Amino acid sequence: MCCHQPHCPAPDALDREAARTVASHPEQGWSLLCNGIVVFEDTGELLPDGRVIAPHRPSTAA
Repeated sequence: MCCHQPHCPAPDALDREAARTVASHPEQGWSLLCNGIVVFEDTGELLPDGRVIAPHRPSTAA
């Protein structure tokens, strides 16, 4: 799928969010990455195989 050099991380890689953005819709709160992942502004993800990654915002110290 990816034609960049070096290739973008695969959808199942730990660094999958490092793939390049190919479509951005900030008004709707999501972006499509080169590896087929849809990332949402709440940090959730939709993988190409239909799996959902729940939002994973870092916790803040109180």
